[in-house]
Amino acid sequence: MDMKVAKKKLGLKDKYKLMTRDLGWEPSYHSKDELYPYMNYEGIKIHDWDKWEDPFRLTMDAYWKYQAEKERKFYAIIDAHAQNNGHLNLTDARYLSALKIFLQAISPGEYAAHRGFARVGREFPGVGPQVACQMQAIDEIRHAQTQIHAMSNYNRYYNGFHAFADQRDRIWYTSVARSFFDDSMSAGPFEFMIAIGFSFEYVLTNLLFVPFMSGAAYNGDMATVTFGFSAQSDEARHMTLGLEVIKFILEQDPDNLPIVQNWIDKWFWRGFRVLGLVSTMMDYMLPKRVMSWREAWDIYGVENGGALFKDLARYGIKPPRGWDDAEKAIDHMSHQFMLGLYQWSFGTAFHSWIPSDADMDWLAGKYPHTFDKYYRPRWKHIKKLADAGTPFKNYGLARLCQTCQLPSVFTEPDDPTLTCHRETVYKGEKYQFCSDGCQHIFENEPEKYIQAWLPMPQLFQDPINGDLGEWMKWVSLLDGKDNGDYAGSEDQKNFEAWRGLATTNQ
Repeated sequence: MDMKVAKKKLGLKDKYKLMTRDLGWEPSYHSKDELYPYMNYEGIKIHDWDKWEDPFRLTMDAYWKYQAEKERKFYAIIDAHAQNNGHLNLTDARYLSALKIFLQAISPGEYAAHRGFARVGREFPGVGPQVACQMQAIDEIRHAQTQIHAMSNYNRYYNGFHAFADQRDRIWYTSVARSFFDDSMSAGPFEFMIAIGFSFEYVLTNLLFVPFMSGAAYNGDMATVTFGFSAQSDEARHMTLGLEVIKFILEQDPDNLPIVQNWIDKWFWRGFRVLGLVSTMMDYMLPKRVMSWREAWDIYGVENGGALFKDLARYGIKPPRGWDDAEKAIDHMSHQFMLGLYQWSFGTAFHSWIPSDADMDWLAGKYPHTFDKYYRPRWKHIKKLADAGTPFKNYGLARLCQTCQLPSVFTEPDDPTLTCHRETVYKGEKYQFCSDGCQHIFENEPEKYIQAWLPMPQLFQDPINGDLGEWMKWVSLLDGKDNGDYAGSEDQKNFEAWRGLATTNQ
C-alpha cells in the first residue's frame, strides 16, 4: 500500500523564485531586442537581470492577502467617519484648502504613476522588475482610489472638490504636478524608475505623507489619516524598490554612473519644485500645525537625504546638483508661494486668506531669520489693503517656468529681495525659467520641453479667447464659491453653522 508523503513546505526564497523568476522564459520566434525595444534607448547597460533583488521577496498571493486586509480596515473607518459627521470634527474649514490641492494635484499623480509602472513593467526583460512593477502599478491605482474615496465625503458639504480631474488637466497650479508626471511618463523605462522611485517616492512622499498626515490627525481629519496609514507599508516598499533600482543599475556597468547622476540631478530639482505646494500646505493651510516646513525638511530632507547620498557615495554618486540652492530656498519658498496663491486666488479652486497675528507669530518663531524681515511687512500691507476694501489681486498673467511650470515667484538663492528669472533662446524662440536648476534641465533636453503645455497661453485660444469668465467655465471653477477669500465664503458659513447645530443637538 502506498504511503502518503507530506509535501515539503517551500521556504520563502524557493517560493519567491517559483512564483517570480520561474515564470519567465526565453523567447523563441522573436528576438529580445524586438520584444524589449527600449532597453538600449537610454544608454544603460545591463549584463545580468538575475542580479535584481527584491528585499521584500513578496509574491502575488501574499500581496493580495495584505492588501485585502488593508482595504477592509480602510473602508470600515471612512464609512464610520461619514456616518458620524466626521467632517464637523475638523479644526477649521480652512484646512480643506490643503485637501483640495492634494486631490487636484497629488491624487491624479498616483494614477499617472500607476500607468507608468504598468508600461515599464512590460518594457523590462527581467522577471524580478516585471513583478515588482506590476505590484507597484496596482499599489498606485489603489492609492488614487482610496484618496478619492476618503475625500469624497467632503464633496457633499463643501465647494471645490467636484471637478478635480478637469482641474488637474487645465488649471494653472496643478500643471506643476502634472508636468512632473508627464515628464516622467514620457521618459525611458530606467529614467522613469529613477523619477518615481527616487524623486516621487523618496523625496516627495517622505515630506508629504509623514508630516502632512500627522497634520491631518492634528486637525481632526481621520479620513485622510486613514488613507495615509493604509498606504504607508506600500510607500516603504516603493522607496526600497527605488533605491534597489539605483544600486542595481550602478552595479551592472561603470558606464551607467554619469547617466544615473544626471537623472538624480534632474529629478531632485523637479521633485523639489513640486514640494513648493507641499511647503505652503504645511506652513499656511493647517489651522493646527504639527511642524513647520523647515523642520520637516531638516528631518526628511537633510537627515534622510544626507544618509541616502552617503550610502550611494560608494558607487560614485554625489549629492544632486541643486542641493545647495534648495537649502537656501527652504526658509523662503512657502511664504513666496502663498503670496502668489493669495494674489491669484480668483483663479484657484480653493480659498486663501491673510495669516492672523497668531499665525504670523508662529511663522516668525519657526523662521526667525526671514519671516519678520521679508514677509510679515508684506502681509501687513496686504491686510491694510483688504481692510480698506481694496484687496490685493493680480489680474496680470504670471510668467511661467518652461520646465516646472511654476510662476516666477521665487527669489535668487543669495538675495531674497530679487526675483529669480532666467531665459534662453532656442531655435529663435525665447524660453523663461524660475531657477538655474530648471534652465539646466531644459538645456539638456530642449526638444522635449519646448513641447510643454503651459496653462497661461490657453487663455488666448478657443474657446476662451482672453475671457476670464469663459476660462472659469473651462476649468469647472464656480466663481465666488470655489475661489477667493475664505472669510465670508460658503465653506466658512456652512462649517460654522453645521458645527454649531451639531453642538446644540448633543
